[in-house]
Amino acid sequence: MRYVDYCLEQFGHRMQKLTLNTGMGCPNRDGTLGTQGCTFCNNDAFVPAYCQPSLSITQQIDEGIRFHSNRHRQPVGYLAYLQAYSNTYAPLPRLRQCYEEALAHPQVEGLIIATRPDCVNDHLLDYLASLAKRHYLMLEYGIESCYDRTLQSIQRHHDYACTVSAIRATAERGIPCGGHLILGLPGESREEIVAEASLLSHLPLTTLKLHQLQLLRGSKLGADFLDNPASVPPPFTLGEYISLVCDFLEHLRPDIIVERYAAAVPPSHLADPSRSWHHPDGRPVKSSDLARLVTTELNRRNTYQGIRYIR
Repeated sequence: MRYVDYCLEQFGHRMQKLTLNTGMGCPNRDGTLGTQGCTFCNNDAFVPAYCQPSLSITQQIDEGIRFHSNRHRQPVGYLAYLQAYSNTYAPLPRLRQCYEEALAHPQVEGLIIATRPDCVNDHLLDYLASLAKRHYLMLEYGIESCYDRTLQSIQRHHDYACTVSAIRATAERGIPCGGHLILGLPGESREEIVAEASLLSHLPLTTLKLHQLQLLRGSKLGADFLDNPASVPPPFTLGEYISLVCDFLEHLRPDIIVERYAAAVPPSHLADPSRSWHHPDGRPVKSSDLARLVTTELNRRNTYQGIRYIR
């Protein structure tokens, strides 16, 4: 099922996410776990200009609706998406104020909370479970990798067992779970990346986002590349990535909704924009192009998501 179809099933119409910035920060930046953040991370690359933590949640929602309303002609509903950094990393009273202010907006029909798996606890999940009985709610976890050696090398400061525990504890309370996985992190082979599909298939995930590794300015990996380009692995060609994603999908549980196949950020945020994918005529490859190319390759193979999935 496509994510757009999932939204139609849940809400009866197309939905648009409104990215919000609560300014909650991250334990991997404030000194609790580390100060440099994860080696791949620069949140500024993914946050729209209207997301300013100096604005209230309501003001950011209003700005986001104005921004998106000029782009859509069909009826659309809105999901508040707390994206930047770790949006469960604050005392519960502050979290409650942010979540409930977003859900109180008359044009918001649900809430998606992006966070780290080590930033939830039973008390918070119990509160979110009560909130989910009244509103649509999803927790989206940054998984990034299923391998502890990779998690250590990218400075996550938690292991894969923490991810498994958080996702299961969330789903056990009836809260839908999303996940985010980066394909192409240093040290991971193609076979290991494909094997992650089987590992994630045994978790109670509702949605999954796949992102190719991008070297962002302001991130450690981006800085390493600028200092020594040979220190990071070469990027996938577009054909290699399409083939990899299709192999991954063949092993992925068929009911997991793949929300996106790759990430896109403004070229100004990339340490080396030439590593981005382009069509033969020079046009950049968009997310919609990638989805079409993945579908075309699956059809060429006469295959589909989950064909190699083993329960």
